[in-house]
Amino acid sequence: MNTITTITDNLELWTSALLSKSTAGRGSNGKLEAYGIKKLRELILELAVRGKLVPQDPNDEPASALLQRIAQEKARLIKEGVIRREPCHSEIIDEERPYQLPTSWGWVRLTDVYYSISPSGKKLKSSEIINVGTYPVVDQGQSYIAGYTNEAGLLITIPGPVIIFGDHTTEIKYVDFDFVAGADGTKILRPYLMCERFFYTYLKSYKLEDRGYTRHFKVLNENLMALPPLAEQYRIVAKVDELMALCDQLEQQQTNNIEAHQTLVEVVLGTLTSVESPQELTEAWNRIGDHFDTLFTTEQSIDQLKQTILQLAVMGKLVPQDPDDEPASVLLKKLKSKLKPKKLSADYEDAPFKLPTGWAWLRLGELGEIFGGGTPSKSNPKFWCGQIPWVSPKDMKVDFISSSQDTISEEALNGSAVKLIPAGSLLIVVRGMILAHSFPVAITRAPVTVNQDMKAIVFSGFDQNFVLLMVKAFKDSFVAMVDLSTHGTCKLVSEKLWAKKLPIPPLAEQHHIVAKVDELMSLCDALKARLAAAQTTQIHLADTIVEQAVA
Repeated sequence: MNTITTITDNLELWTSALLSKSTAGRGSNGKLEAYGIKKLRELILELAVRGKLVPQDPNDEPASALLQRIAQEKARLIKEGVIRREPCHSEIIDEERPYQLPTSWGWVRLTDVYYSISPSGKKLKSSEIINVGTYPVVDQGQSYIAGYTNEAGLLITIPGPVIIFGDHTTEIKYVDFDFVAGADGTKILRPYLMCERFFYTYLKSYKLEDRGYTRHFKVLNENLMALPPLAEQYRIVAKVDELMALCDQLEQQQTNNIEAHQTLVEVVLGTLTSVESPQELTEAWNRIGDHFDTLFTTEQSIDQLKQTILQLAVMGKLVPQDPDDEPASVLLKKLKSKLKPKKLSADYEDAPFKLPTGWAWLRLGELGEIFGGGTPSKSNPKFWCGQIPWVSPKDMKVDFISSSQDTISEEALNGSAVKLIPAGSLLIVVRGMILAHSFPVAITRAPVTVNQDMKAIVFSGFDQNFVLLMVKAFKDSFVAMVDLSTHGTCKLVSEKLWAKKLPIPPLAEQHHIVAKVDELMSLCDALKARLAAAQTTQIHLADTIVEQAVA
């Protein structure tokens, strides 16, 4: 059995190798599988353009004869004024040929096998594209059809299927209908006497250097093309379509597997937070332990596990209670006599769950004194030449903050409403687009100031690490309070934010909870690291398989 037959008849083996799981028997790993399918598509195209995807037929008219007919076709089109005569290209030398071709194939310069169709000023500006109309608009954007227009005078009547190449975007589209060209960057290519789908497939196989939003057409035209006999072109296209359809099926299966896996993880972890008795909790943990290798195989599932650990921690289900601990009610009574918490008149929620003995509810606004932020005048340069951290949402990417990208001076504190916030305070982002996706919070490790998109709660008497994990445990509840204004700005509804009920355990138990959470989070981070290492290994394996297949 020859190499080509072996490759094409064993696609499932290639797929299995490329989509290997990080550990045998584990669940769906979307990131790795997506990379595997991407590499599989690249492999199919690479084999196609190297003559390794379908067998050669010695009865086929060779590419050399096709090139002679292409030359005749060019001469005809020049004579009819369809195209202009182009300068002759230099002969391809051995050093330019990247690999050995089948005997019936031949190397050609890409510009020798197609001509460009000029829109002749018939281009439509992006601002003039409409959602519904008579004529489709094709441009260099990612969408196959950019929109529509009713301008009949702009319609381009094509002589047959053409390829659209995005000069700025490198997008490649196969178009077999009359259309209106989009604005700058839309190149229309028509191959000579070739299978248009093969020409399209070959262009898709090029790995063009990404130069950003600049010109790429010249880069495209610098390439060579391995030209097969015309009959083989059609066989290659049929095989590529068949294999790409299998890749589509794999992607759909992957999507279904990921969604099912996420749902399974959510349901199983949900049983941990919904149980009432310690015995039920133990049984739920044991069920998860029996299927750990199936459940926690993706970064997202591990993040879900982390969030569940936080939820269990603040529900009193992570460490046992000690009846000898001073109750939280006594702690809160002492602190309220010293602090100046925000006065709250509204109570927006019932108790979310039943507290363990010795715990007490406290609303967020009662945690301590609330400080707002502000921005010193930009017109006074002296305000912005100091060493005092001025924290904004862009700095809120870590749990503990002692520095920031921007700093201000002592003079800024005296000359504006900005206040110095002491170390050990809780910082909260209350406004900005970041709130649409997360709830950034942090504890200060040094005195800081904050901008107007932030709030700070100055508190004492609590374990700072516990306060941080407690607020993070209710992330979903806080994100649900976010209000999106008509201007697209996200902000937290202050009344609901400060009225949010938080569970407070005895101080001694706070310390125990923090220690246990740190221990479990370290295990989760180690699991993530092993997963990343396994993914890297499998990605290298996929790359190696592709390299060896086309060697």
